[in-house]
Order: sequence, then structure tokens, then C-alpha cells
Amino acid sequence: MTCRRFFAVRLLQLERPTPMKMSFSDLDLAKKGTLVVTVAEDRALLASAAQVDALTQGAVARAMAASRFTGKFGQTLELLAPVGLEASRVLLLGLGKLAELTDAKAESLGATAYAAVSGQPETHLAVALDPLTGDLSTATFAARLAHGAHLRAYRFDKYLTKQKAEDKPSLEKITVLLADHSAAKKAYADFDKLADGVIYARDLVTEPGNVLNPETYADRLKDLEKAGLEIDVLTLKDLKKLGMGALIGVGQGSKSESRVVVMCWNGGKDGAAPVAFVGKGVTFDSGGLSLKSAKGMEDMKWDMGGSAAVVGTLLALAGRKAKVNAVGIVGLVENMPSANAQRPGDVVTSMSGQTIEVLNTDAEGRLVLADILWYTQDRFKPVAMINLATLTGAIITALGHEHAGLFANNDALADAILTAGKDTGETLWRMPLGEAYDSLLKSPIADMKNIGDGGAGSTVAAVFLQRFVNEVPWAHLDIAGVAWANKDKGVVPKGASGWGVRLLDQLVKTHYEA
Repeated sequence: MTCRRFFAVRLLQLERPTPMKMSFSDLDLAKKGTLVVTVAEDRALLASAAQVDALTQGAVARAMAASRFTGKFGQTLELLAPVGLEASRVLLLGLGKLAELTDAKAESLGATAYAAVSGQPETHLAVALDPLTGDLSTATFAARLAHGAHLRAYRFDKYLTKQKAEDKPSLEKITVLLADHSAAKKAYADFDKLADGVIYARDLVTEPGNVLNPETYADRLKDLEKAGLEIDVLTLKDLKKLGMGALIGVGQGSKSESRVVVMCWNGGKDGAAPVAFVGKGVTFDSGGLSLKSAKGMEDMKWDMGGSAAVVGTLLALAGRKAKVNAVGIVGLVENMPSANAQRPGDVVTSMSGQTIEVLNTDAEGRLVLADILWYTQDRFKPVAMINLATLTGAIITALGHEHAGLFANNDALADAILTAGKDTGETLWRMPLGEAYDSLLKSPIADMKNIGDGGAGSTVAAVFLQRFVNEVPWAHLDIAGVAWANKDKGVVPKGASGWGVRLLDQLVKTHYEA
């Protein structure tokens, strides 16, 4: 075998697996594999569950009586090899109080159903969805349930060369069974494209730093032109011409040259101001000469989670052909210690002309964002500008892993983002800005320093960024606590969450699309 052929085979082995098939069909219980039926609070069987109970001669009722399953939201109970059905197993899925059901809860239910059978040797999963009452559309509910299952089914196993058979997923197809399956299929189309964006973002965040550096990251994004995005890659030479001294300083210790990538989706009216998304893309953060500890450094491949969210959002908008003009700008750098690395005490000149005394090289993300925020507001004159960044550990101290931190100079924009967060489950908590915090950035030798004097670390970072946005409606999302999940939760399996893609897509849909 030649070397050329050998490498071709190895690359083939590292291809991603075929995506799971999602479909919608008639409400017919005669299905193989696992059949999911729903039960409301206080063990109230919905129509399909009641039918299964009758076909199995009361097995559902007896199983509930022998367990603590009450139909509470998210509860599950499994019946194996039920007599009277073709299905190999039946899964009871609790809906809770029917009056409290929402479309957002549908996604959680889909994720729960998938998680309950993902470790089983099943190839098919069917969810029987009976007609819903009230204001909920059963078709939309079905689409979002399928979306939740799709997101939870994510795996990143491209580098696994040896897996035991029992560790490999066997589930190949998920079908949602309902009367109005044609409407559900139509509603799912946009969610399918949204999932593509989330999964693309998760893939980016999960890639190791030796594979995804600023140069290879930018090269990968060029491929998104096939999705309909306009891609412009700014090289180090371009960045020097633009005067992006703050961003350049962060990456000067790496052998991989820094990049800025501009992505445009033109789906709105010609000439209409775009909504802009800006992302921090530190592909690996050692801390620079202000070196992190070994433990603090081991996860720092995902310090580009903000940029991944921006990329995923633009891909989702293009995929569903959103009627909006949108621009995404990501600053891609690697923060490494070397003889060429930025030193604590250095003074750099940002693209805005403002000078910055760099006292801590591990406070690097704000330097990257300073230049690309200025570039974005100056070049594109956006109607609003939202940046995302895994910016501070302090936001994890404040909010844990439940919410992202939201800082904004515009109340209407902040309220819109908070609402989108509630609608998608990607929740935020608004944090303060103010002159008292801004004064902590005063430097004796430059226009500002890049850190404060201790305390309020997340807010100090936010007011630093605010110096580079002028009067544009702006929001800063500190996603350090939510970009990576240490355990399975809802629609997010352990690992990269793709946090922000669903939030921003919903924000665009409700506030910026024509």
C-alpha cells in the first residue's frame, strides 16, 4: 500500500457518522423498537397510553402502581417486551400538568426520550403524540420534540478508533407519530437547519487545539460559502494595516498567525443595516506569560466558544434562509508563551486608537474583542451588536453553570435577549455596568489597563468592552459557565453545548427578520 493510499484510508475512518434520521408519521402504534407514550400528572393516561394499556391487558396501569412514576414532567418508566404489541419496549413519558406545557418543554421531552433509550440495543424510537389542547399546536410541539431529541443525540467520536460494540450508538431513526404529521414535518425544517448550526458549533468547540488553530479555523470557515454565506478572511497582514494592535498582541507568541473572519448573510432588504454578532475565538489559551496552572489550562481548547456560537448562528440563518441581513465577525488567536509573546506591562494601540496597558496576558479575550467590536461598528454600522465570549471565571463564581451573564447598554436589546433566552432554555442574568466600575481601568501610562484592582471581574471586563462600541445598541454575553457541560443536561449531552446558537436564532426570528 502506498503512503498516499494509506493516508486516504485513515481519513476515511475519521469521517463523522451518518446523522440520525428524523421523521413524522401517522399515529399508529404498530411499530417495532421502542414506543413512547405520554402520561399526564396523577397517572392520567393520554389516548395512546390508554390504548397500549388495553392492548397489554393492563400492563401500563400495573407498572405504574408498582413504581413511583406519577406522570410528573420528565419522568420515565420502561416496560420490556410487552405482550400484545410489536414494540420491544414501551416507555412512559411524563408530561406533568397539561396546562403548564410549553413548546420549549417539548424539546426537553424529546431529549429525555432519547436519553432513556440511547444506551439500549434499539435501532428505532417512535413517540406517539396525542392531540394537545389549549393554545399549543400539536405539529409545532412535535417538531420541537424532535429537535430536542436531535440535539441530545449529538456525539463527537471522530477520533475514537476503538469502541466496544455496547459503547456505539445503535439508534438510527426517530419517528414522531401524530395525526397532522405533514404540518409537523414542515415545521421541523427550520429546526433541522438550526440543529445544523448548533452541531457545527459543538464540533468546533470540541476540536483539540492541535487541530483547530487560527489558520485552520479560518480555512474551515471558507467552506461555509457553500451554505450561502459570504466569507472574508483577514490575514495578519490585513490586521496590521487596520491597526488591530490589541488583537495582534495576544497572538504574537504563537507560531500560528492570527485571523479575523467576516461572515455575511444577506437575506434582508438591500442596504438595510445588519444585526451583528461578534465572537471571541481563542483557539487555545495558555494564559500567555501570565501562565495558567496545568489544571486551569487543560480545558482551554474551548476558549473559542463565543466564536463557535457566532459561526453556528450564521450557518443556521443561511440554512433556513432568514429574511435578515446579518454579519458575524470572529477574532481567531492562540495565546501562547514564547520569546515573542506579549509581556505583562506592554502597551498596545487598539484599532480605535486607544492605548491599553496589558498587566495580565491571561485577560486576553477582551483585547481580541476590543479590536473586532470597533471594526464591526465602524465598517457595518449595525442596528445592534452582540458579542459572545468565554471571558471570565468570575461569571462562573457569580452564576455557576445555570445562566450566562448579560451586560448591555440598551434596555430594549437586553429585554429581547432575556426573552429569547427563556424561549430557548439558554437563559441569562443581567449584570451591572457603570462609571464606578469603569474608573477601575485607569492606567498611569495608557488610556486604560486591561484588568481592574480586584473584585467585580466580569463587570470590569464588560466596561472595558463598552469603550469600543460607541453608541451602537450593544450586549455582551459572558458564556464561560455555559459553553461546556460537565454532565448531560436536557438537550445538551456532556461536552460542548453550542450555547448561544439557539438563543441568537430566536432573537433574530422575533426581532430582526422582515
